[in-house]
Amino acid sequence: MAIPLSLTALLPFHPNSLKTSRSENPLPTPFYGKTLRYLSSKFGSIRARTPLQVNQGGSPKIDESLSSIITELEREKGEQEEGEIEKQANKKLADCWREIHGQDNWSGLLDPMDPLLRAELIRYGEMAQACYDAFDFDPFSKYCGGCKYIRRKFFEPLGLADHDYKVTRFLYATSTNNLLNFFKISRRTHNWSDHANWIGYIAVSSDAMTKRLGRRDITIAWRGTVTELEWIENLTDLLIPIAPEINCCHDPMVKVERGFLNLYTSKKEDYRFCKYSVREQILDEVSDLVRQYSNEELSISVTGHSLGSALAMLSAYDIAETGLNVVSDGCNIPVSVFSFSGPRVGNRRFKKRIEGLGVKVLRVVNVHDMVPNVPGILVNENMPLFVRWLLDWLPWSYRHVGVKLELDHKHSPFLRDTVDPTCLHNLEAHLHLLDGFISFLSVYSLFSCKSIYTFSSLLYFLLVVAKIGKNTAKVV
Repeated sequence: MAIPLSLTALLPFHPNSLKTSRSENPLPTPFYGKTLRYLSSKFGSIRARTPLQVNQGGSPKIDESLSSIITELEREKGEQEEGEIEKQANKKLADCWREIHGQDNWSGLLDPMDPLLRAELIRYGEMAQACYDAFDFDPFSKYCGGCKYIRRKFFEPLGLADHDYKVTRFLYATSTNNLLNFFKISRRTHNWSDHANWIGYIAVSSDAMTKRLGRRDITIAWRGTVTELEWIENLTDLLIPIAPEINCCHDPMVKVERGFLNLYTSKKEDYRFCKYSVREQILDEVSDLVRQYSNEELSISVTGHSLGSALAMLSAYDIAETGLNVVSDGCNIPVSVFSFSGPRVGNRRFKKRIEGLGVKVLRVVNVHDMVPNVPGILVNENMPLFVRWLLDWLPWSYRHVGVKLELDHKHSPFLRDTVDPTCLHNLEAHLHLLDGFISFLSVYSLFSCKSIYTFSSLLYFLLVVAKIGKNTAKVV
């Protein structure tokens, strides 16, 4: 059944100007963008004239040609809608996981947002958020800087048991002079480590989850920064060759930010949790898991937020560069990065190399967040092409990698309009926006109540929902 097309959809306006209440039916957003593009390409001349003519009696009279266009669009839209509903009902993740994992760079899945992709992005985002929720930030705790939960029962106390993954290894990073503000050290005299911090984990899907996903998924989740952004001040913006540290890279022009690379490769062999760099920990564990499940279809998914996103990019590149994702029959295990509010990592040659290795990257960002704009504020991918090529040799010429999905917290009626950089950078806010994102030209639509109730650290940022069932809210 076709949904009536509002005449307002034909008027040139910004979607934010809609002042509808939550109880009203929004525009048919999945086809809203297509409607505008169809009109502008086929009937561009109509925009030059006023679609509504008002007679002396005050009643609107629709132009005859415009009325026929609307009728035709309603019919076409109704047929497309029925087809989409039937298609989505029969669609299973196990049948299309390669597309969801980025095989085609998520072409056709972002606008409008594919429901399966939305669910997967939120799931990987929650696995990154688990690194924050499990991290011990208490400076008076003996285990400050470590994980609050044991590896074998990691997800249960976090309320993520339904993810059905098993953590196979915890990851520990060695403190460096470049990113001292990132590390938390206990103020007690005797603590678990003065030189290391728990920074993430590696997990593998269970048999039941593997059946639902359509493959055995190896996930690497990285911790980022939860409340402080001082680590940005420590970035030198200087690019250094990746080749000396990752010796399988033979191109000296592939460069990354120095602080990220040092954090990824640093170690102190005299200390228990610093004997191996986080790079060595990852390569060792992923190699073992690939061998263990060599007779199954595999995928490698890397996720992280903020600084963790930069480390996710480096680790995904490293896995592909060292060939750990190449199995005995010569086929490649798909490697994808699901990045949330991540900074730039390397230069143009790094971007070219990681994409050439087949690593797929989807970057989820809040357009008002400052972190995705650093480093490389002066020279980056947004500059004119000839300027980029002219300044490409500079040691602070950066490029973003992969496909970008832009979100805007101002589109959600549940979020305050704030300029607090910590709120704009918050991972849980990104997941909330994902939960209601339909398309780039649509209004926000809440798909599940969990985007309100499970986000514990957004009390300042979120509006308190009084009656979800009646779609009403109030500010407290």
